[in-house]
This record gives sequence, structure tokens and C-alpha cells, in this order.
Amino acid sequence: MQPRFVGRVSLADAVTVANAALGFLAVLTTFEDVELGARLLLLAAVADGLDGVVARHVGSSAAGPYLDSLADVASFAVAPAALVFVAVRDGWGVTAPAPTPEAALTAGVPALFVAMAVLRLGMYTAYDTKDEYTEGVPTTLAATILSAAVLAGMTDPDVLIAATALFCYLMVSPIEYPDLLARDAFIMGVTHSLAILLPSYANNSFPFALLVLALAYLTLGPRFYWRDGLPEPPLVGSKGNA
Repeated sequence: MQPRFVGRVSLADAVTVANAALGFLAVLTTFEDVELGARLLLLAAVADGLDGVVARHVGSSAAGPYLDSLADVASFAVAPAALVFVAVRDGWGVTAPAPTPEAALTAGVPALFVAMAVLRLGMYTAYDTKDEYTEGVPTTLAATILSAAVLAGMTDPDVLIAATALFCYLMVSPIEYPDLLARDAFIMGVTHSLAILLPSYANNSFPFALLVLALAYLTLGPRFYWRDGLPEPPLVGSKGNA
């Protein structure tokens, strides 16, 4: 007797499932090697972009949007939260659960990140999948910035915990983010790949380049990166990209 998904799952769905598996491996690896965990997380982001390319060329299935959001929970909610937890724990020297402000922030902020990422992914699946923009910072973008920062050597625990806390709001904010054009998505994908393969080359140049590109889209995308055919972006605070 064949599993019920045989004949229903597309090639794009298989790439999406691989994304989820990479997210799980990133979580496991992070507790032993933070930088390797960050590289696996970036590889999951590459898979996340690849499944969209495959879907456009060979088609997807009715389950595709749901599988995508479920996979993203593992790769871009739980995995980056684990990455921040380990990096901040090591940076602050938190050795065990204790009633201290550092311990509370070390566990609490990543936990809130997971909660807000799950909420954002659910809202995206319900309302944004058919639009050319999304409301709130995409979880993939948040995870990319955190991973690239770790690979670039920017592991100051104060900065990481503050950035993670900021993403907790930005992921559920009404700021509108247009989908990347194909050429720009390709550039980001190549930079992702180089950051994964050559993270230490030329003083971490590729992770740093990825971080710069991601931060540029984070800060400038809602106002200046607007696809042809869409109305002018609203001011921050009105209904916007996610």
C-alpha cells in the first residue's frame, strides 16, 4: 500500500520538505557548532527560494502553500531562535536556567521570536500568498540577517538579542514588502551560496555582503523597492508588506 502523498506531492513540494529537514539539522548542529548551524540555516533559505522557482516551471500542488509555511516554522522560526539562544548564552555566559535578567532574555526573546514567526507565517498563508507583496518582515529575511551576522563574526550578545526582539515586532507589523524580482532573487541566492561555501574567505566577505544586501532590503525595500504595476507604497504604519 503506497503512502497517500504518492502522486499528490510535486517536485516543488519535495524541495519544501527538504527545507524543513535542513531546518531541523540546523537546530541540532547549532548546539555543537554555531557557525555550521548558521550555514545550514542559509542553505534552508536557498531551498526556500528554489521551491518557488521549481513551482513556477513545473507546477506545485494544492498542499504547496501549507507545506511551505510548515517547513518555514522549522527553518525560519525555530532554527534562528536556537541560533540566537546559543550565541547569546555563550556570549553572556549563561550556564543554566536561573532567575537572572540575562537568563530570562536568553530564553524569552528567542521563544517570542518563534511565537511571532508562527503567527506571521499563518497570516501569510491565509492572506498574502496570491499577492506580489507580504505584510511584515518575511521570516526568511529575519533568519538570513541573523545567520549572516553570526557568520560575519557579529556575535555581540547585546546586539543579537536586540535585533531578535526587534524582529519580533517587525514580522507582525503592517509594513509592506514587495516580492523580489527574479534578477534580484538570483543575486541573493548566489550570495547565500557563497556565504555557505566560503564563509571565511577574505575576512568573511561573503557573509558580510549577504548581511548588507539583506539589511538594505529590510530598511529600503518597503519604500524604494516597488514592483511595476503595484500602487505606490503606503507610509509605514498603514497596511503594508510583510
